[in-house]
Amino acid sequence: MEILGIDIGGTGMKGALVDTKTGKLTTERFRVPTPKSRKPEDMATVFKTIVAHFNYKGPVGCGFPTITQHGVCKSVGNLHPSWLNVNIKELFSKACGLPVTVINDADAAGFAVMNYGIGKGEKGLVVIITIGTGLGSGAFYNGKLIPNFELGQIPYKKHMKIEQWAAASVKKRKNLSYKKWAKRFNTFLKLVEIIICPDLIILGGGTSKKYGKFKKWIKINTPVKAAHLGNHAGIIGAATAVTHET
Repeated sequence: MEILGIDIGGTGMKGALVDTKTGKLTTERFRVPTPKSRKPEDMATVFKTIVAHFNYKGPVGCGFPTITQHGVCKSVGNLHPSWLNVNIKELFSKACGLPVTVINDADAAGFAVMNYGIGKGEKGLVVIITIGTGLGSGAFYNGKLIPNFELGQIPYKKHMKIEQWAAASVKKRKNLSYKKWAKRFNTFLKLVEIIICPDLIILGGGTSKKYGKFKKWIKINTPVKAAHLGNHAGIIGAATAVTHET
């Protein structure tokens, strides 16, 4: 079954058709920059553009970059404040004229990793951390999703969420070396380890492909693995979420 998956990030909105039996993309990825306003109406327009690009007429899966509950935005994260309490599912469905399944973007990436990637068959509490504009996280217990596990929202220092101090976007903005940034990221992982004591941490997102460059500064007791699905994980997982809903 081919389903369109769309992964919404702080800098780009990406989509592709996915074979949900194999977890493979069946088309080239199509990317449009996230509107600078990051407002609901502007992002809905881009969502429609991505759907139209594929001339697609079926259900759409969407990974959204903040906490969602029954398709409703419950935290604005790195988006415009006007997103709070917006029904994302209704907004995007109306924009493209198709049924849309919406889940947290890190949960979407987790679906991909746990169904098709390095997390397949892993038992216990597995946490997938997506390293990007923010620090997304998806949690699975014996393969079943625990939704909205937003560990990047942990308060850190004065009036700051830890993702505002340790995400990949911070490394880029402050031009940090891998060593300096990795020490920040390791602090985040230590907090995750203390708070929930996972059995395994899997790193996702574009930065996970460069794990070899900062692995030596990751010093926690929990096993850490890098996912192999890279930037496609969010798209694959978004499409997979449709099958889990239906």
